Amino acid sequence: MFQKILCPVDGTEHAALALERAVEMAGKYGAGLTICVVNVAHGTGRSPRINHWTDDQVAAILGQAEAAAKAAGHAGAGSVQLVAREVAPAIVQYAETEGYDCIVMGTGDKRGLSRLVLGSVAADVSGRAHCSVMVAR
Repeated sequence: MFQKILCPVDGTEHAALALERAVEMAGKYGAGLTICVVNVAHGTGRSPRINHWTDDQVAAILGQAEAAAKAAGHAGAGSVQLVAREVAPAIVQYAETEGYDCIVMGTGDKRGLSRLVLGSVAADVSGRAHCSVMVAR
């Protein structure tokens, strides 16, 4: 059913749960799996760009996720760092450009007013994506 699965991670427990589900799906369907981190770029046109995480922090997040995928039985997971001003559009654009047919991601515990005010990356990805999106909870 799925051939290429993209799993965005950020080092949180919610992302770890999503990665578990992505590994399960990749195994079940014989699909390729790519783990990605979106490093948010802060700053305006006149100020220097400052990324949310350092390169070492991104490497640590990806390394931990790759090790977890391998421990769960998927040794061939690829990884990529995306740098963008907004997380959801970066995930959706990368998935579409690279031909992914499923995105598996986690979501926080936002409920009620906090969800309305803060929004949800998972909801934004689900609304924009060209492919199936699984939100792990």
